[in-house]
Amino acid sequence: MFTTLRNAWKIPELRKKILFTLIVMLIYRLGNCVPVPYVNVVALNNYFTTQLANTVLGLYNAMSGSAFSQATVFALGIQPYINASIIIELLTIAIPALERLAKEDGEEGRKKIQNITRYTTIGLGLLMGFAYYVMLKNYSLLSQTGFVYGLVIVLTFTAGASFLMWMGEQINEFGIGNGISMILFAGIVSRIPQLVSNMVTSLSNGTLKWYTAILLVVGILAIMVFIVFITNSERRIPVQYAKRVVGRKMYGGQSTHLPIKVNMSGVLPIIFAQSIASLPATIIAFTGTSSTGFWAWMNKYVFDNKSAVYLVCYFLLIIAFSYFYSTIQFNPIEIANNLKKNGGFIPGFRPGKPTADFILKVINKITLFGALYLAIVAIMPILVGIIIGNSSLGIGGTSVIIVVGVALETVKALEAQMLMRHYKGFLE
Repeated sequence: MFTTLRNAWKIPELRKKILFTLIVMLIYRLGNCVPVPYVNVVALNNYFTTQLANTVLGLYNAMSGSAFSQATVFALGIQPYINASIIIELLTIAIPALERLAKEDGEEGRKKIQNITRYTTIGLGLLMGFAYYVMLKNYSLLSQTGFVYGLVIVLTFTAGASFLMWMGEQINEFGIGNGISMILFAGIVSRIPQLVSNMVTSLSNGTLKWYTAILLVVGILAIMVFIVFITNSERRIPVQYAKRVVGRKMYGGQSTHLPIKVNMSGVLPIIFAQSIASLPATIIAFTGTSSTGFWAWMNKYVFDNKSAVYLVCYFLLIIAFSYFYSTIQFNPIEIANNLKKNGGFIPGFRPGKPTADFILKVINKITLFGALYLAIVAIMPILVGIIIGNSSLGIGGTSVIIVVGVALETVKALEAQMLMRHYKGFLE
């Protein structure tokens, strides 16, 4: 990876793209230091640490680089755009008009869908900003109250989310890698110094043993190696194309393969599973019913992220969402029909339904392995956190998957850019 970065830096055009990406990420980090007006940031941070760290808002805080718990301009992070993209993607499958727009209208159709995603992002930003304002108001975390002050807070949150969306698109066009992923990467990596500082503090005051810290570091490195291995793993289904004669030329007769990634859905199943599994605890924290009575018992023994019920539900939700996303991304019938139209076939299987059934069988097996991999990577940090008494490790597992995935994608993008320029020896 470092060799690829060093070689890319030698190319003037790629150097400009790398510098542009770094400048955008610097602007993002500066925006995370600008607080929204009329918010008591100190009281909010204390409340967040004591009450909301184990809810779905703890995940949002990790994704935003701690901006969510400090009510900065970029507090909502890139979450509105991610949610809008997923919603539009699902609607594209459900609504025929959007499906035709995506498949038949080419580049023009994709631009229209992108515009729809932008407007949806603004709408979700307004909704999430208003929900955040209501929470701040209900818990007396505002220095000023009133319609005008609330309007300023909501619009500031929405403007920050819209600006992040725009910066991500600028990285896509003028920078390196996927802009949204790079912003997520910057937010997560920015928390590393704080985590290291907390570990050093725990070592100094004796709450964390030195051998436990060594085991944690070794475990994180092992997880990173495992994630890199699984991310690059794929099942290749052999495909043979029949020979055909057109005029005096012969076409086809080639052997290729159909690649199926082991983890085709990325980290999305973990994010959605964690959001749903943490939703009851989030609602209890918002309503303030977690102190006494039945709901206090439920929050401690059922909804808490260290309870056995939560871990089992979290595990099953990850597997369910993994199958859901594989169903969205791969349509075996459509793949089989495309192979048949182009004269391709899988050796040992007749074109049409037998090919589709075989592809579906392979996808189900691969998806099960990928789902178990995601579930283990997500559950293991939580179990280790329970053992050593550090609840923040649960979110750390999700963060490691995102950071490693974005790093691999960026390196591949740089290698592709260098291959396009035919610089011999740079990838050796």
